[in-house]
Amino acid sequence: MKLLVSALEASANSHLEPLLRVGEYEIEGIFDKKFGSPLYPSSDFSVMGFLDVLPKIMMAKRAINQMVQLSEKVDRVLLIDSPAFNLPLAKAIKKRFPKKEIIYYILPQVWAWKEKRVAKVERYCDKLASIMPFETRYYNRAVYVGNPLLDEIEVVKKEPSSAKKVAFLPGSRRSEIKSLMRVFKETAKEIDAKKVLVIPKSFDDKTIEEFYGDIEDFEISRDTHKTLCQSDFAFVCSGTATLEAALIGVPFVLVYKAKALDYWIAKRFVKLKYAGLANIILDFYNKEPLHKEFFQEDVNKNNLLNEYHKNDPKIFLQKAKQLRDILKYPSAKNLDRLIKK
Repeated sequence: MKLLVSALEASANSHLEPLLRVGEYEIEGIFDKKFGSPLYPSSDFSVMGFLDVLPKIMMAKRAINQMVQLSEKVDRVLLIDSPAFNLPLAKAIKKRFPKKEIIYYILPQVWAWKEKRVAKVERYCDKLASIMPFETRYYNRAVYVGNPLLDEIEVVKKEPSSAKKVAFLPGSRRSEIKSLMRVFKETAKEIDAKKVLVIPKSFDDKTIEEFYGDIEDFEISRDTHKTLCQSDFAFVCSGTATLEAALIGVPFVLVYKAKALDYWIAKRFVKLKYAGLANIILDFYNKEPLHKEFFQEDVNKNNLLNEYHKNDPKIFLQKAKQLRDILKYPSAKNLDRLIKK
């Protein structure tokens, strides 16, 4: 089957990979170059924050026009996350080719903000593949296919560890890495354990030097899941990695430092009690939060060290199991069936 794919984010490509393993697809569009020859590699669209989007607008408009042309010759269209790009793309494809089937995978998080997007998604997309079981409360036609992290995570803690190893995950974008590394370095100096810094596989030596600065106090790892499973504790930038840490079962604290304007906009419009996906999911099912969250000025050495010293890994593992039970099963095979149905 020939599939037009729109996967702009690194996480979207991670979630695309299990699907390509279980189904036989020829893909075109926007995705990571490791999957073939994209129209645009996903890295061209990497942005951080509301203001960073502005220079990409003209490129996005051009890409949408080109994607519409490509959609004519494919069997299906698969949109993954990134509603700011994928919803206008879905609208443009439907306007040009009304009968072209569009599947939206990893739906816009209307439970956080912009509930009006429900109408747009349901108008322009034929099949809605949800990765959060509670999203069927918001979308009339959503089908919960499972969570892709349960496809991707192959290592899970069975019991608390005492390896004297602590993981630091400052994210994957330049601005978030640079904003967190100063605090991470200060914190690491106060911890009597091996400090492991998780760096994206795609980063070369020049990028590492530019983004991270002096990291001689850290051991470097490119394997997120293995490092989290082997660590006693982790400091994790807000994002998909927090849910990965939760599902693996390593106690951690969520941290995030944003540009002042971005943080103000998020606080004004996002209607959630928590930022971490694990906490959000548990809250929807009236469960206690799994981990602590710190933002902006609260991301400091004292707060981070306090959480590191007082964490209870046994309680954490119990709550992590609750989370896995809620998510139930992986998504790749169910998504494959939905696309081909």
